[in-house]
Amino acid sequence: MTSSLLAARLDGLLFFPVTAYGPDGSVDLDTFRAHVRGGIDAGAAAVFACCGTGEFHALTPEEFRACVSAAVAEAAGRVPVVAGAGYGTALAVQYARAAEEEGADGLLALPPYLVVPDQEGLRRHYTALADATGLDVVVYQRDNAVLAPATVAQLARHPRIVGLKDGVGDLDLMQRIVSAVRTAEPGGEFLYFNGLPTAELTSPAYRGIGVTLYSSAAFCFVPEIAVAFHRALAGGDEATVRRLLDGFYRPLVELRDKGRGYAVSLVKAGVRLRGLDVGGVRPPLSEPAAAHVEELAALVERGLALLAEDARADGERPHGA
Repeated sequence: MTSSLLAARLDGLLFFPVTAYGPDGSVDLDTFRAHVRGGIDAGAAAVFACCGTGEFHALTPEEFRACVSAAVAEAAGRVPVVAGAGYGTALAVQYARAAEEEGADGLLALPPYLVVPDQEGLRRHYTALADATGLDVVVYQRDNAVLAPATVAQLARHPRIVGLKDGVGDLDLMQRIVSAVRTAEPGGEFLYFNGLPTAELTSPAYRGIGVTLYSSAAFCFVPEIAVAFHRALAGGDEATVRRLLDGFYRPLVELRDKGRGYAVSLVKAGVRLRGLDVGGVRPPLSEPAAAHVEELAALVERGLALLAEDARADGERPHGA
């Protein structure tokens, strides 16, 4: 395991932008760029383009290239751009090479398509992907790609596999993975990410086993809340963490669980509610029910009100208190 330039830069809020579509259903690059630009200006530490929230599965190779290129142009070196790469090994390699050609700084290796491989198959898949380009790779475990601790320890030895994003939520498994990699590579640098759909809800638990990085879908549409939560969590402000968990994030998860695909479609609805028309989702996803969008609007208002209350409370405290 070697030192990674990308790994050194992935420190802070990780922004997974949605992909914008115009009225005719085609990719709207101008709106996508505005979305990416807004996220970077709001404090994103990295842009993960064309990943799960960005509907990687729904993009043509040409659209993928265009979106990665647009994200790289908007980032302009201020923050790294990591692109999704998925499907079977041969196609994942093609997407990885396209991302490298368009200037991406790294890859998020999405689960392989459909099949449920064994550990050796997963090791070969991610190794081939990492061998295909000069880009650093973060492996995303979820669904049909759940890795054993020994497999992660093997992958961590690859000079371009720099981290693991967990979308499973099994803390026992994650603790064993962290321990296995630490034992196999004492003193090595390997990153771990909480990649659950609304990661803030479980971030306090993940921090208990040393996993401090997380992807924030909420950042797409309420960056103010996401930044405030991240700052409170990192700074040990447990009162603010609890207030935002109870008043915003737990209700958001409960709303998200009311419909299939809401981890993406509800996020896009949130972006539209905040004034940027990024369009809907492409099939096979569907739009959230109107009543659920209304619930989301009320929840956003509640979350912003919590921030306003905190700001007023800070203003009323005596100087130096």
